[in-house]
Amino acid sequence: MQTSTSDTPTPTSLRVHSVHALAPGPRLIVLGAVHGNETCGTRGIERVLGEIDSGALALRRGSLSLVPVTNPLAYRNHQRMGERNLNRNLYPNPQPQDFEDRIANLLCPLLAAHDVLLDLHSFHTAGEAFAMIGPPNNVGALEPFALAAQEQALALRLGPRRIVEGWLDTYAIGVQRRLARTAHPDRAQLLSTDPRYGVGTTEYMRSQGGYAITLECGQHDDPQAPEVAYRAIHRTLAQLQMIDAARPEATAAIELLRLSEVIDKLHPDDRFVRPWSSYDPVREGQAIGQRHDGTPVLAPFEGQIVFPNPAALAGNEWFYLARRSARDLGP
Repeated sequence: MQTSTSDTPTPTSLRVHSVHALAPGPRLIVLGAVHGNETCGTRGIERVLGEIDSGALALRRGSLSLVPVTNPLAYRNHQRMGERNLNRNLYPNPQPQDFEDRIANLLCPLLAAHDVLLDLHSFHTAGEAFAMIGPPNNVGALEPFALAAQEQALALRLGPRRIVEGWLDTYAIGVQRRLARTAHPDRAQLLSTDPRYGVGTTEYMRSQGGYAITLECGQHDDPQAPEVAYRAIHRTLAQLQMIDAARPEATAAIELLRLSEVIDKLHPDDRFVRPWSSYDPVREGQAIGQRHDGTPVLAPFEGQIVFPNPAALAGNEWFYLARRSARDLGP
């Protein structure tokens, strides 16, 4: 569990800005700082709020909810999480045990009251922006879904040229492996062995009948990341025809990847063999890292590394591997 780095009191509220047009339309919610050290979404949302307040941006249809800081404890402490990762195991909890549980009890009903979610994030190491989407339409047990076409159409118009699928399937594999290991006594670590642990904001949104995209806007400190977030909000509003603007053109030459493997950090002294950036290519059998006892961590197939995190906590995701997807995203 991460501890507070401030003497100020723990936050006791969640700030939500809502705008309702007089004409009916889609209900969109935009989140920033689900992870407290990922502030590009916060800055992008603040810029849009300024335009709404000045009259430079007018909502014509539907309703818009903007949450600049979704995890105020983590944001105040400039950390990824407050007491645990808000973007894992996201469900209402009638007996909340930590700060993130209490936020989830506010956030989950808020998500359920909307049709579309744009969740704005950033990542630890260098790399270009990308969007993450859910599964194709299916009636399976893990993540049944019926709005893939709408979700894909939005993802194609947010700006980034790279789109990634396969999150929950891949995370479920990681959960099975964690269940076979000795659990860490900390609750934040124990949650990583819950089969629902991979459910975050977008997965919960889909479970409530909506659709959702996670937009990774760039590296945490990339000065362009807030601009990526800001443009994505405008593009979403235009795609949903909530403002007086033409629908954006779909990005050409999309690279579609599928997450296929998650590797956990097992010991604090596990280390990478070199500094990795998201989407660096790897060959089958190539050394990616080394366990604390000297055992090499090798790529099981040719692909690309995603979300490498040298600061990952033991028992949590260290990096992902992705490969090309044959899925048809449509027009």
